[in-house]
Amino acid sequence: MSAPIIEVRQGTKTYAGVPAIEGVDFTVSGGEIHCLVGENGAGKSTLMKCISGTQAFTSGQLLLDGVERHFRSPADGIRAGIAMVYQETSLVPYMTVAQNIFLGDEQFFNRLRGVNIAAQQVLQSMNFVVDPSATVLSLGAAKKQMVEIAKAVRARARVIVFDEPTASLTPEEKAHFFDHLVLLKQRGVGIVFISHALEETLAVGDRITVMRDGKRVLMQPARELDRDALVKNMVGRALSETLYRRRDGTGRPPRPRGEKVLSVENLSLGKVVRNNSFSIYAGQITGMFGLVGSGRTETAKVVVGALKRNFLAGGKVYLKDREIRYRVPAQAVNDGLAYVTEDRKVEGFFETMSIADNIDLGHTAGRHGRQFLLDRKGKVARAQQLQQQLKVRALSTEARVVELSGGNQQKVVIANALVQRPELIIFDEPTRGVDVGAIQEIHQLLEQLADQGLAVVVISSYLPEILNVSDRVLVMRDGRVVEEFGARDATPEAIMYAAVH
Repeated sequence: MSAPIIEVRQGTKTYAGVPAIEGVDFTVSGGEIHCLVGENGAGKSTLMKCISGTQAFTSGQLLLDGVERHFRSPADGIRAGIAMVYQETSLVPYMTVAQNIFLGDEQFFNRLRGVNIAAQQVLQSMNFVVDPSATVLSLGAAKKQMVEIAKAVRARARVIVFDEPTASLTPEEKAHFFDHLVLLKQRGVGIVFISHALEETLAVGDRITVMRDGKRVLMQPARELDRDALVKNMVGRALSETLYRRRDGTGRPPRPRGEKVLSVENLSLGKVVRNNSFSIYAGQITGMFGLVGSGRTETAKVVVGALKRNFLAGGKVYLKDREIRYRVPAQAVNDGLAYVTEDRKVEGFFETMSIADNIDLGHTAGRHGRQFLLDRKGKVARAQQLQQQLKVRALSTEARVVELSGGNQQKVVIANALVQRPELIIFDEPTRGVDVGAIQEIHQLLEQLADQGLAVVVISSYLPEILNVSDRVLVMRDGRVVEEFGARDATPEAIMYAAVH
């Protein structure tokens, strides 16, 4: 391995005297993929922000090619050849691909045609098929990643940090993305790959660093590690045997059906949802599986009133034998239906508001929370109770949600739904971008809600998760449920066959 481009020695960053990272040693060399893993709140993003110039170390040293450097802004990091690609891309959506690639480095006089040609040359050099004149808003997640990479390559980045880059990609898009990583590696670029998908880190990484509680606990070649070793170092205990244990005769037995809470008949929404029919029962966890584009999320949003079904021949939805057709989600909340969105950043919370305020908004929107006077004591008490129940790791309920890690933000979104006291709750990708420790805690919460008699629906693209939590599994394809499995009959092969054929 070549000499390190970047070296951190005893890096420490504190907030109000509390260390987010403490005494961390870390290196990145050219031509390597260095994977960085750890639970939410372990300090991964803080370390990378200090390296890229977004923040500054409180103490310790940052060396670039053996020379100590002090970055005062992300622009300093970019000029030094360090680029950071975030999970939520930093591109400007209403500007074109070419304009984003040159953003911050424009000439005094610009010709649009010249900028498009130059951008096209950069994209072609990476074998990226992206139209430089297209607006970023019109691109899918994979092509946005390509634009971010092209922008970093054009800036002659020597080190590129990818923070959860595959969380929103399809399997095919992930394969293309990993091909791009290999190409960057062959060009001598140092890559830092942050991911909760441990299988991906083991497959693509040259070295893996594990962080826990703000400290580095492991740094080893990837070939010397396996999933169990990573999980044990991340959480300080073994979880693999319990995290994805099937609910069947060999594991925990499935729960019996309770009262039918929801019945959907021939639900239709354009070409996305087509004559979809299924039922949901109290006291059970119903898993809903399907490939990208199968219509799972759209079905859930139609049920809760976030999307409108076809006006004619749109089907019928019954809540305990009462036909419902919601115009707005508030009506669903009033009837005891809650939906936990898959996109927490955009739809899940107000990031500049506190944990307590976000939870209080859910309470106010709920059927039991409408009152004339504000109840400040009640707001604090509810927030503290849910913070403790969901194990939201924050200094207090007054902490802003934007300051929390991804897993803790997800717990705040769930708390916002639970405070509404629903009878049916739909979780859409509840553990996306969440570390293994928080995954177990969320799964335990799902179990508790079903045991309390709630009807729970879990939409997930991760098959082991569906097999672990579900009492019954609905498989969707082409906008409708095509197969139903009991927990004992659900096998990975049978579910995937139904989802594909």
